[in-house]
Amino acid sequence: MRQLEEHRNQLLVRLDDKNACGRLQEIDFSTISLSIIAELEVLGKLRVRLGRDTLNIGVVGRARQGKSRLLQSLTGLTAAEIPDGDRQHCTGVRSTIHHNQSVETYGEVWFHSERSFLEEVIAPYYQKLRLGALPMTLAEFATIPLPPLPSELPGYAEPGAMYEHLGKYHAHLEQYQSLLREPSPRRIAREQIREYVAQDTPDGERVFFNYLAVQEVKIICKFPNSDIGQIALVDMPGLGDTGLGDEERLVKTLGQEVDVVLFIRMPKSSGDYWADVDVRLYDTARAALVDLPIDQWSFMILNRTGADSKNGDNTNNCQDLEQTITAKHISTVDCITANCADSEQANRVLDIVLDYLAAKITTLDQQYAWACQERLLRLSSSVNAELDKARQALGIVTPGDNWFPLFAQLFEQLWDQLSNGLESLLRRLRQQRDTRDLDFKQQVDAALEACRLDPNMPSVEQIETRRDRVGGYPNAYYQYLNEIRAHLSQHFLSLDDGLKLSIERVKSQVTEVLVAQGYMGKLTNVRGAEFIKAIAQQLPENLTRLKLGFKILWEFDLSYRGLIQHRIRQHLDGLTPDETTLVLSKSPNAQEVLDNLKTLHAEAVYGCESALEDLLYEPSQAAFAIVEEFIDRVLRAQGVKLEWRIFLEEVRSEVWSAEFEQLGARKRLLREWLNSVEQAVNANQLDSMRFLE
Repeated sequence: MRQLEEHRNQLLVRLDDKNACGRLQEIDFSTISLSIIAELEVLGKLRVRLGRDTLNIGVVGRARQGKSRLLQSLTGLTAAEIPDGDRQHCTGVRSTIHHNQSVETYGEVWFHSERSFLEEVIAPYYQKLRLGALPMTLAEFATIPLPPLPSELPGYAEPGAMYEHLGKYHAHLEQYQSLLREPSPRRIAREQIREYVAQDTPDGERVFFNYLAVQEVKIICKFPNSDIGQIALVDMPGLGDTGLGDEERLVKTLGQEVDVVLFIRMPKSSGDYWADVDVRLYDTARAALVDLPIDQWSFMILNRTGADSKNGDNTNNCQDLEQTITAKHISTVDCITANCADSEQANRVLDIVLDYLAAKITTLDQQYAWACQERLLRLSSSVNAELDKARQALGIVTPGDNWFPLFAQLFEQLWDQLSNGLESLLRRLRQQRDTRDLDFKQQVDAALEACRLDPNMPSVEQIETRRDRVGGYPNAYYQYLNEIRAHLSQHFLSLDDGLKLSIERVKSQVTEVLVAQGYMGKLTNVRGAEFIKAIAQQLPENLTRLKLGFKILWEFDLSYRGLIQHRIRQHLDGLTPDETTLVLSKSPNAQEVLDNLKTLHAEAVYGCESALEDLLYEPSQAAFAIVEEFIDRVLRAQGVKLEWRIFLEEVRSEVWSAEFEQLGARKRLLREWLNSVEQAVNANQLDSMRFLE
């Protein structure tokens, strides 16, 4: 759909038909694209939900409601791992507690990266509080003072509290910033867990700041109730702090990682009621998964406290809230009153929840999946409606009665001229195939001249020095043989250029015929061998014979390594120590070494020259052969004339621009547009949108 929208925008610039432009503008691509993006996000959540190997129970509530006490009762963990307290907020990080009967308690910590810390944690404060440009790096955030709070910001207490919260990130950065560069996850021992999830020590001292760098903590431990199976408890930080992003993170967590949610509410013993914050929290959770009504996957837990607790006996207030819950339109599977600090009562709550999930989770998953499926099918219908508009947007081209006879006449003329031109070129190449290739001969002569002028021959003095260094004339002799052979063979590498020049020349000759006799020069601005490549790439894949012919010619090449190198190498054996026939006498000297080297070098050059003399005809023969092969493919093969006709009909407005410019351009625009539309249609097949039977 994005490609189709881009194509539409291009057409709006190119078309001069106001009616067609108006119809194109009526196609609603933006709404469709936004719907697709939204559905992909929902399907991502569904995939995660169905791919988990645990049932996840989320525990949600405002601060000081007993969430941590409930989690301690269910997991057997203590305040050392799951912080609780009766003063300020103590939990600072979302943690997931997994039951595993076979391990001792440990934790895994995922840290923010420097980039995610700036974008996900700090950026919301700068946006909400209108503090200007976000620092681009952590170093910039650390060294530059926070901008002052704007005076015109609406409200007073809440923005100020948020600003103080941001100030905590800034003031204590030095104490946690090293963690932003740590790899994740980091495994930690049981006794280390609190310092990564809590804001304070068990006695209330605010000395922990690691949590400011933490994204999530996973705790693995043995639950007291060993029969619960594969479950995990997701502990959300208490809402109501001035930290930004808490509600957004709650919605994301509930929508992607939780199968059932427990709302924890502890009524005050002095009197209590359902407040607006309770309703707002419920609505926030309900928005996390619109395809599954929250009253089918949530429980309200009223935390009952006794007379010996700091909250006092709230039994009557629990009853009052339970009786009035429906009046506030808070609907859950059940409303249960239990003492969250009592392990037996907490596990009774867990049993009720697990029994419900055992009976309902498959139905809930099916309901969720069906809602997604039905929306996909509706979306597919909406896409089809817009694609139908797209099909009709440019109308129908009515070319008139004269274009085809004209095309047929022009094509026959082009075919005759193209055939004559290529056959004439082939006749010239046939006559030249037994002649030496001049470009190649010049390169060969230059290489042989370089061999003679630059033999890399040592002097007598150098031989004497080498002899002293290596311990004898024979050792020096053998070393010089290898060096002279290597130097000599290097001169022949330049023959590659001559061979390539010969083949480039014949490809250019074919190009001249196609451009001069076939009017095909209008299809591309490149010439020479690149022209053959450009036409090959323009030819559609279904024109197999024609495309093969151009591809064969474009890819054909001659190389020194493939054609010549092995012939040269056999004449260099005399300069190979183990193969040479010219050995030193029993009492050699430097002059004898030099004379032998010169003799062997001259023999090698002579042998190479003789071998190359026989190869001077190869480029001419190769040129003839490849052009004949090209003509067989593009002129003589059965059915190839029809492929030429199909191709030229598509590009006739370019080849014969004067005759077909206006009509051909309009037809081509229509065809390209309809091809784009059909690609979208093919992607929108109903069978591809169904993931449920």
